[in-house]
Amino acid sequence: MEIVRYVEQGAAQPRVGVRRDGKIAPVRFGSVAELLREPLDSLRAGLEPAGAEVDADSVTYLPPVDGRTEVWASGVTYERSREGRVEESVQASVYELVYDAPRPELFLKAVAWRVVTDGEPVGVRADSEVDVPEPELAVVANSRGEIVGYTVCNDMSSRSIEGVNPLYIPQAKIFNGSCALATGIRPAWEVDTSDLAIAMRIVRDGAVVFEGETSTARLHRTLEELVEVLYAPSDFPDGAILSTGTGIVPELSFSLTDGDRVDIEIAQVGTLSNPVVRGREPLSWLVDAIERPAARRKGQQ
Repeated sequence: MEIVRYVEQGAAQPRVGVRRDGKIAPVRFGSVAELLREPLDSLRAGLEPAGAEVDADSVTYLPPVDGRTEVWASGVTYERSREGRVEESVQASVYELVYDAPRPELFLKAVAWRVVTDGEPVGVRADSEVDVPEPELAVVANSRGEIVGYTVCNDMSSRSIEGVNPLYIPQAKIFNGSCALATGIRPAWEVDTSDLAIAMRIVRDGAVVFEGETSTARLHRTLEELVEVLYAPSDFPDGAILSTGTGIVPELSFSLTDGDRVDIEIAQVGTLSNPVVRGREPLSWLVDAIERPAARRKGQQ
């Protein structure tokens, strides 16, 4: 079962539903934000069908995030991530220290309207020289900080910008098309996160130019710890999505280019596939999609 956000053919307003066995059944919640305001038990009970089913392949999928829900991300939570950050940075010691520090690295990744989903393009900055995807398990937490689900995240990053100075992290991490989420949220009670296989491949001109794999068993911090640190100082009235860091980092000599495709799969959770575009303009339709979800079809062509 997956919680999805979608628009039916000819409709103007998004719906929230449950996808299973090739069908989607709407639920009583009008938005994912409304769903994430509920305590876990109430949320779970609210996933009962509340209308007629439709074919899962007949709708336009939207990212499973809306309203005031924010996407945050974690850094340097796998040993391979620490190695990659040290390799790229002129300030390597900060990454070595944060790996074992009591306080993890957390940063805001995207507000809801900036997020793209499966089949839509992800972006790389026009002024960046080295760019990579970062395949990550994302935790979905409700307004109380309870973990209610999981999804797949691609935390697109500029290694060249962050490598110059860690203070450039917001510029290296936040831009058009920098955050992609799978279309579905797997309920937490259906997933064992102790040892989930995470795989990524990058396809260029029909050939695989990079592939790698890791497991959540290699996470240096627990999911509960990361969520607790995020929620300790801040309120999230519509919940939050927290991406938990990557254990797959290409060599520094590798960079994404316009036309590549990034494919990510996390066992028990889902898949995410996105073409790559360069610059701001190819993703400017995101502004139109704030009020007109049908504009997303432009990104899915």
